[in-house]
Amino acid sequence: MLKFLKGVVGGSGTGVKDLPYNIGEPYSSAWGSWVHCRGTSKDDGSPVSIFSLSGNNPQDGHLAAGRNGVKRLRTVRHPNILSFLHSTEAEVIDGATTKVTIYIVTEPVMPLSEKIKELGLEGTQRDEYYAWGLNQIAKAVSFLNNDCKLVHANVCVASVVVTQTLDWKLHAFDVLSEFDGNNPTATGPMLQYEWLVGSQYKSMELVKSDWAAIRKSPPWAIDSWGLGCLIYELFSGMKLSKTEELRNTASIPKSLLPDYQRLLSSMPSRRLNTSKLLENSEYFQNKLVDTIHFMEILNLKDSVEKDTFFRKLPNLAEQLPRQIVLKKLLPLLASALEFGSAAAPALAALLKMGSWLSTEEFSSKVLPTIVKLFASNDRAIRVGLLQHIDQYGESLSAPIVDEQVYPHVATGFSDTSAFLRELTLKSMLILAPKLSQRTISASLLKYLSKLQVDEEPAIRTNTTILLGNIASHLNEGTRKRVLINAFTVRALRDTFSPARGAGIMALCATSSYYDTTEIATRILPNVVVLTIDPDSDVRSKAFQAVDQFLLLLKQYYEKTSSGDDTGNTSTGTSDLGNAGLLGWAMSSLTLKGKPSEQAPVATANSSTTLTSSASTPSFVSVVETPSNTMVHASSSTDLSDQPVPVSPTSTDGWGEVENGIHEEHDDKDGWDDIEPLEEPKPSPVLANIQAAQKRPVSQPVSQSKPSVTSLRPKSVAKVTKDEDDDLWGSIAAPVPKSTSKPMTVKTAVTANDDPWAAIAAPLPTTTAKPLSAGRVRGAKPAAPKLGAQRINRTSSGM
Repeated sequence: MLKFLKGVVGGSGTGVKDLPYNIGEPYSSAWGSWVHCRGTSKDDGSPVSIFSLSGNNPQDGHLAAGRNGVKRLRTVRHPNILSFLHSTEAEVIDGATTKVTIYIVTEPVMPLSEKIKELGLEGTQRDEYYAWGLNQIAKAVSFLNNDCKLVHANVCVASVVVTQTLDWKLHAFDVLSEFDGNNPTATGPMLQYEWLVGSQYKSMELVKSDWAAIRKSPPWAIDSWGLGCLIYELFSGMKLSKTEELRNTASIPKSLLPDYQRLLSSMPSRRLNTSKLLENSEYFQNKLVDTIHFMEILNLKDSVEKDTFFRKLPNLAEQLPRQIVLKKLLPLLASALEFGSAAAPALAALLKMGSWLSTEEFSSKVLPTIVKLFASNDRAIRVGLLQHIDQYGESLSAPIVDEQVYPHVATGFSDTSAFLRELTLKSMLILAPKLSQRTISASLLKYLSKLQVDEEPAIRTNTTILLGNIASHLNEGTRKRVLINAFTVRALRDTFSPARGAGIMALCATSSYYDTTEIATRILPNVVVLTIDPDSDVRSKAFQAVDQFLLLLKQYYEKTSSGDDTGNTSTGTSDLGNAGLLGWAMSSLTLKGKPSEQAPVATANSSTTLTSSASTPSFVSVVETPSNTMVHASSSTDLSDQPVPVSPTSTDGWGEVENGIHEEHDDKDGWDDIEPLEEPKPSPVLANIQAAQKRPVSQPVSQSKPSVTSLRPKSVAKVTKDEDDDLWGSIAAPVPKSTSKPMTVKTAVTANDDPWAAIAAPLPTTTAKPLSAGRVRGAKPAAPKLGAQRINRTSSGM
């Protein structure tokens, strides 16, 4: 029999040298003769607990009871019973003496008495934590007594340990035995090793060794008495020294006192069953117990219950013991979110709890869950992640953002929900600095080009603001090819006045990246026209920008005049400090009417403070507008109705820019339609006809009918393309189509006013066909067709 037990115990190893764990420092307390030590795995360094029991005589009763404990711990499994990992038995021969040691390796735990001192809980929080712990131990005891028909016979503070998540677990199974009340001759370990139990913890019948009474008692009688001893030691804060001390109930909570007294009844048959204790006692009904219990059975709750619970959880967490929240609730919440059983509002609770952790703990316990959540298809989860990105974004490493986070976030740029597109855009203020140049050039800038012509004016404005803020994170070549084109061709010509204002501020905030040639030929000509903008705020910003850029040119002129010619170098830092205003607008545009609830976002490249007195109320009204509503400039006159000069050296790579905001494009991916399409050359005969049609016809000027011309001159049809400025053009999306139309007025034309109209053919809509020799200027047209055309033209002009 002894050899069999040795085989069971030593089945996991043949000696301490074969133990795949390192034994560390011992704790100051343990149950009985066992020594409880810290330990680590030799494979991965994970923490464990190692219990050891030594004896000089292989027949020692302590060793025999220890082997019983090992066997029981290996076979009994329950969430509230210590988890077994490994065991072995080693023999060390020292001369004529043989020392035998039993080792048990379990999950990492700490003695309950030491953990209580470490936590230092007081008042209500202490009572709530004790209630949770007693709830767990009562479940373990009930499982042994009622389900397994086993008797622990040794329940006390020393037989309880605490895990890293602050759960209480029962161990010390040396005396554990089956309860067989029908067999008077049965002799189990309890009869053999009851001497290991301290007399102060023994019930009256066990003290008297009245085995007949014990067999007649319910299976929970002995362990209910032990649970009463545990309750006394917990609340008194002292180890029980004699049975009489159990009568001192001053420290026992009033809500637990009736059940405490029933547990310690002198009559075994009248002692309270531990399962009834959990069902009836008011003491176990508190916030902590209810919260943890809800989290543990989360999968059984419906969506309404989950939503209500998680919305209350952030405030509830502040009232619970902080250590319990961080070590117990936080892992449960992270696991629930990761596996999809928690609702989207749980993310706010997770981040709030995570804010109480240190930076290292946050990175190890919270960030992995957040990174996994970005792959979720739940749009509510994505919105929650983007709304709170300022709370964890800085903790994300650049490789994780570039490889794991951004690919999922980027899908929001093309989402059908304008609100999600706007949140995705806003998140780039934090994520873009962590992206590689390859990702920025190949992906991010393409999405930003599309968003700069988004149907939502607030998103167009925000895109310009974002470009101004992340300009410092672009390489020099990308900045030269992107910034000026994005700010002048797109932003300054937008029909939405705040978008034009954002373009001006972005140019000023990034002025250090432009050389004098670009300022003189590409920036100033586009900014000056806005000094007559219908919107007063845009005009004010335009004048300030003109002053700033002229000052930069003047400084450069003074340098060159004094002989300090350094060439076309960067022009220095913006003195208007527009980057600060850019950051403010970026943080406010997505608040949907609640600008006071969010702090300003730090800017990327502003080194000065805002000195301009530009009025912001009109800009605030823009950012508070819901993104699903088109917002237009307050003025009745649109920017598109104003003259828009084109720099003679402008090489924006955007092709024809006339009516750029209003043109309709087939936007495939937003980056294919930058180069102007080459129109097919007409045949020589058709070219002559078109030239004749375009040739002006002198007409008498009538005083009663003055000629009305277009209010907007056409810009240059085609521009030469500078190889340094083609990136943003080569990757850009078409500009948005505006609802406003050019204010051109057509006058009725009659045959008498325009003799050429009577015989001119309409422009061909398909491939040109050979023309007859008679269709030349001055030739008489064929009567039937030209007669019909003449009638039509005359009637249309009437």
